[in-house]
Amino acid sequence: MLAAVQAFIHIIEGFVKQQPASSICNPGVMFMHKITPAFDEDESALPFKTLNAEEAREWRQRHTVLSPWYTIAAQALCGFLACLVAKGVTGSAVIALSVAYGALAVVVPAAVFARGMAGRLASLSPATAVVGFFVWELVKIALTASMLLLAPRAVAGLSWPAMLVGLVLTMQVYWLALLLAPKKLKQDAGREHGC
Repeated sequence: MLAAVQAFIHIIEGFVKQQPASSICNPGVMFMHKITPAFDEDESALPFKTLNAEEAREWRQRHTVLSPWYTIAAQALCGFLACLVAKGVTGSAVIALSVAYGALAVVVPAAVFARGMAGRLASLSPATAVVGFFVWELVKIALTASMLLLAPRAVAGLSWPAMLVGLVLTMQVYWLALLLAPKKLKQDAGREHGC
């Protein structure tokens, strides 16, 4: 512990030695001498271009977004298939129901989150969108946790390992949905990266 404190003090001393005396006395001006503008004030040199309505429509067609409902549908399908496989392999309805409940503990909160983010409040301004994201993510986490806590009551004779298998398999569909995205999305991504 003492060595860590000494190392920290040594780093701070090196930092203070590198700063000009005026910035040490007045921390408000620290590093101000190193800031340079990224571009001229001339509007023609700005790194962005304002699009007209036609250009914006064309840009939206080229840059489609993967719908969250596509991912949720893929998760539901994965949960259903995992349930069928569990029933076929074990022959136990309890194991199949446990896998299905694990899948539902992912799909239902994700659907609530997607519906909440698609609401009118999320599109009012960037600030409300950010707040909405955090609120709906909190709702999603709380709903998942409560579904997991209620699992023994919802499924008589619940198999925790089978439920966790259903939960993990369904959760991993986020990656699979990106890999199996519609071809137009993959082509858009390839164009952006110069492929």
